[in-house]
Parts: sequence; C-alpha cells; structure tokens
Amino acid sequence: MSKLSTKGGHSAAAGSVWLYGPWLDLVVGCSAWSAPLLLISYVSIASSTRAWSIAFYALALFFNYPHYMATIYRAYRRPEDVQKYRIFTVYTTGLVLLTMLLAHFWMGILPWIFTLYLTWSPWHYSGQNYGLFMMFARRAGASPSKAERRALYGAFITSYLVLFLGFHSGPSSDPLFISLGIPLAVGRWGQVALGAGFLALSTYGLSGLVRAVGWRKLVPCLTLFSSQFLWFLLPAAMSLIFTHGMEIPQSRYSSGVLAVMHSAQYLWITSYYARREASEAQGRSWRPLAYFGVLVAGGIALFVPGPWLASRLFHYDFTASFLIFTALVNLHHFILDGAIWKLRDGRIASLLLNSRDRLAGVASEAGGGLAAAWEWISGSSARAHALRVGAALLLVTWGTVDQARHYFALRAENVNDLQRAASLDSFDSPLQTRLAHRELEDGHPQQAEAAWKKAIESNPADPAPRQALLRFLVERNRFDEAFDLTEASLHYTPKDANLLLDRGLLELRRGHPEVAVESWERAIAIDPGQMLAQLYLANELDHEGKAGDAALHYKAFLGRIALVPAAKRPEPEKVIAIALRMADCQARSSQTEQAVQSYRLAAKLAAQTKQAKLESIANVNEAVIQSETGKTDQALQLYQHALQLDEAIGDRTSSAEDWLAYGRFLESAAFPERLVYACFVKSASLQDALPDASQRQFLADASRKAERLVGAEAGAIRRDPQALLQEALTLHR
Repeated sequence: MSKLSTKGGHSAAAGSVWLYGPWLDLVVGCSAWSAPLLLISYVSIASSTRAWSIAFYALALFFNYPHYMATIYRAYRRPEDVQKYRIFTVYTTGLVLLTMLLAHFWMGILPWIFTLYLTWSPWHYSGQNYGLFMMFARRAGASPSKAERRALYGAFITSYLVLFLGFHSGPSSDPLFISLGIPLAVGRWGQVALGAGFLALSTYGLSGLVRAVGWRKLVPCLTLFSSQFLWFLLPAAMSLIFTHGMEIPQSRYSSGVLAVMHSAQYLWITSYYARREASEAQGRSWRPLAYFGVLVAGGIALFVPGPWLASRLFHYDFTASFLIFTALVNLHHFILDGAIWKLRDGRIASLLLNSRDRLAGVASEAGGGLAAAWEWISGSSARAHALRVGAALLLVTWGTVDQARHYFALRAENVNDLQRAASLDSFDSPLQTRLAHRELEDGHPQQAEAAWKKAIESNPADPAPRQALLRFLVERNRFDEAFDLTEASLHYTPKDANLLLDRGLLELRRGHPEVAVESWERAIAIDPGQMLAQLYLANELDHEGKAGDAALHYKAFLGRIALVPAAKRPEPEKVIAIALRMADCQARSSQTEQAVQSYRLAAKLAAQTKQAKLESIANVNEAVIQSETGKTDQALQLYQHALQLDEAIGDRTSSAEDWLAYGRFLESAAFPERLVYACFVKSASLQDALPDASQRQFLADASRKAERLVGAEAGAIRRDPQALLQEALTLHR
C-alpha cells in the first residue's frame, strides 16, 4: 500500500484544501458516489448480467484503460523519470513482458497470475485511498503524530485484510482463482476481529486530526474513510449477517463498479498533477483534450491489440489471451504506480500539496536511442504529428471494433450476432461454445459440431467445448469419435480427472472394462473428490464379483456425499440405493457387522426422507443377516416393520416378496407351521405382483409343503388368514 504514501507529518498546506472544487473532489476524488453506485450495481447486476458486462466493457475505454496509461505517461514521458525509476520502468517491465509470453505457452500459470491480480487489486485501491487521505490531511494543515499516522495506516490495512479473508476462506468457485482455503470459521471470526480493529484504529487516528484542525477541514478525509468502509467493511459485514446469497465474487472488485470508481479517482488526481506540472514548465500550457486523448489511445494500446494479434496471428484463444493481458498489465501498473506516486517525492509533494518549495527537475542522464525516439515522436514536426494522429485513429478504431465484437459475442440468443463476432475473430473458445449451443438449438448440428471443434482448436485445455462435443457424439452413438476426442484431449490435459472419467465410460461401452477401471483409478488418484469415478468403479467391481473392493468405493462415494452441501447432493433415493448396494457387497464379502451398519444407515436415511419402500428393503435385508447370525428377536422386529411399511404405502410387489421372506424366516426359526402357512397364503394372494416366475414357482412349492404340515387347518387358514397374520405381525420369541 504505497500509492501517495508518506513518512513525514509536516504540513505543506497553503491555500485551499480542494484541488478542483468541493463537489468534484468529494464525488470523484473521495468517492462520495460509492453508496448509490454500489447499491445500483449490487441490486441490478444479478438480473442484468449481460447489460452490466457490456456497460463495464465500454466504460473501460474511458476510465479503466486510461488510468493505466496515466501511470505509463507519468513514468516514461521524461527520460529522467525513466532513469530514476529504472528498476521498475525497464527491468520490471521486461520481467512482465517475459511472463506475458510464457503465459501464452503455459496455460497452467494463468490461474496463479489471475489470483495474484484479484488479490492485489483491493490492496491497490486501499493504497490509493490512504494516499489521498494523507494528501487532503496535509493540505488541510494537519500534522499527525507518528502514532496517529500508524493508526490510520493500520485502519486501511485491516479493512483490506477483512476482504482478503473473505476471498481466501473456503474453497474457490472460480477456476481462475486459487483460494488459500482458510477454514470458514477462522475466516469469519478473523473478519470480526479485524472489523473491531478498524473501528479502534480509525477512532484513535481521526480523533487526533479533528482536534488539530477541526472536522470541517477534514470533510474529504472523512469521506475517503467512509468510502473505504463501503468498499471493504460493509460487504464483509453483510456476508456475515446474511449467510445465504451474499457472497461477493473476487472479480467484482477488479472489473466491476469499484474498478470504475477507482479509475475515475486516479484520473482525477493524475490530471490535476499533469495540469500543475504543465503550469510549472515555461512555455507550456495545459491541454486537457490532448492529455486525455493520449490516455484513451494509450490505454487501448495496452489492452486491445495484444489479444487480437495473439489470436489472429498465432491462433491463440482470444479470451484466454485477454485475461493474461488484463492480469499482467494490472500487476505492472500496481508495481509501477506504487513506485512513482509518493508524497515523500519532492516534485510530487510540491505540486499536490501547494508547497512553496519548487524543486528543479532532475537533470536527465537517460540518453540513448529510446529517449531520442520519444523526443521525436512527441515533437512538433509534421511527420511526428501525422504519426501521432494516425496511430490514435487506428487505436480508437480498433477499440471500437473490439467493443462491437464484445457486444455481439454476448448476445447468446442471436445466432447472427454470434456469427458476426466470430467473423471478426473466430479463435475464441467461449464464443464458439456459445455459437455451437445456439446452432444446435436452431437445428443445425453440423454447424454446431464445427463450432465446438473450432473452440477446442482455439483452447484445447478448455473443458467446456470438449464436454459439450463429447455429449453430442455420444448421443449420436459415435463412440469411436468420442473416444478419439478424449485421447487427443489427454495429450493437452493428462491430469484432467473429468476427462479420465469420460474416457472410462467410453472404454466400458467399447467393451474394455479393464481399461475403464484403470482410467477411473487414475481419476481418483488425481482428484480424490471425484465422486462419480468412485461410483462407476464400485459398480464395475461389483459386476466383476469383487464385492469387497466395490464396497470400499461405495463407502468412499458416500463419504464424499456427506461433505457436499445439501442443495448439491443427489436425490435421497439415489443415495439410499447406493448405501443398500454397499451393504449388499459387504454382506457378500462376509463383512457382517459393516453390512448391518450400512443397512441401518440406509433405513435411517429412508425414514428421514420418507422413502418407505427403501426403508422396507433395508429392514428385510438386515433381517436376513440377523437371522443367519442367530439374532431372531431383531430379525422378527425388522420383518414386521418392513411389512407394516409395505401395507402403509400399498406396495403389492414388496408385500408379496416380504410375506414370502417372512414365512421362510418363521419356518427356519421353527415357529408354528400355521403362521408360516398364513404368510404364504397372504403372499399367494398377491402373487400376480411378483415380477419373477421363479418366485411364483418357489411360493407354490413352499405353500404345498406348509399345507401338508398344517393338515386339517389349512382350509380354514386359506379362507381367513387375517387373525394369524395379525398374530405373526405381533409375534415375539
């Protein structure tokens, strides 16, 4: 946090506190417009995402892009400044350019760059607010003590750290943002503690300033403090109070309304500095239109040509290239800006604080061809003027085309607009993916397939078009082509667990179960959270008769399900069915105790979610195990409860099967034959619901055997078995 920062407390104020005037200074410079703009943004952005995206992209031409160029203009305009900040203007710039080149060949570095950019952005905003705060305080005549200065600086730091914890607590939902994964409870309590620290530090620091100069002269300072609170503390407080639906995405702080307000604030202060600097130079006059023209054209040059050239000439994904340029130009800006805008720099202090001490410019030692070239370009010759005008017109035209392309690319419901965007630059994976979906919905499968292939060609590492094309091919039974696509994609992303998951399914369909198992095992090794891989692997191992191994993977699947938020879990009946299959595998592999626990888990889940049929199945299966281990009382209760559930839901098939199973149990446990026969009679009355002919035959044989053992009572039981059935349902050992 170094922008406009200061070590000294000496007051340099002389004259008015304001730069341009109270209204402009408060609204733009101190961001008094934060409350209405943030309210409008947060209320409407969810319902008008595309409109806001188009608006912010257009505003970037006049605010965001020029504000980056303002730093470039300040750092490189004078050779002596290039020399003075050489480590930043030359060496750091070279490192950023090298990183930019590397990122285009190694896509894996992009999330790290983007995470650094998104994390640093609010720190950069805080630094600018603190620097402007100190500038206004010193223009007002304040001379804060060392302790007060540290308290005020600490307040700005704590407000940033509140947001930092919000960014890095819990897992990230953005593939481009790598969260530190701070436990949510730690993050929330940390935010509460930092919020309290902010209040304490700001109270101490501000009270000293108010006592020294009065609150009226500190209106801009107090406004800046309120802006800092609105930007950082209030969103965190709301997310803590309203725990549902108030998450603030990290990108909102870098590409949304905060970025626009920060950029406008930056242009406000740099334009004042440039105007004062021009007035200090003999024979020069301030030309605001020329100044802003340079910033607009230069800002376009920083962001627009790079992605277009990378895409057009080298067939690199336009969107990925734009993200690389965005992140690295911002990081370069943060570094350069922090180095050159400091109140302890005499020249800056003299112009921003109205100091009477005018410092002479540093004698230039930065000669060479670059300085000479810049001097010629900025000179008054006709050729230099024509070059400047031509370059500006080219860049403005280029920026306009870029805006049109962005507008067309976002109109996902209009295939003609998507095609217009693609005609301007076709190597854009997200654009081609949207175009493919639109073409498919309009009944043009061949054009959709071509668009997906173009998207994959633009960015082979992007999973979205690949997954869409895979679904398209599988739905049309083009399994060999789908398999070839997965094999080709694995060359680019060999550790893509989702891709290995799909490869396994295709191999299974192609009749290669052993290769499918190997693919799923690799997917799990790469990403232990791959629940579907666990499930598919368990199913295949179960099919192969490896019940013990299958049970382990079913258990792993259910363990992962427990960690997933309830809203994102599969339907309850599917989870219960998997628990039942796990229990079956455990029973078949002689894991009796584990099987009993699993059946009880399934029954508990079924009871909680009112899945009576599945609860009945779990009870009957556990009853079989309890019977085999000699626990007759438990088995009795389980069978009886299952039959009551069958009756309650009117499930004839389950009733027929369970009365047959109960009769066999009573027979094996040596209960009276009349009760056994009554159970078989009840099952026979429902035998039309039995799905299997072998079951019906088994029931007939068992009934005949029981009838012989019952003897003369058989006829009466067949005519009215109800009393005996009731006795069987209340039977005890």
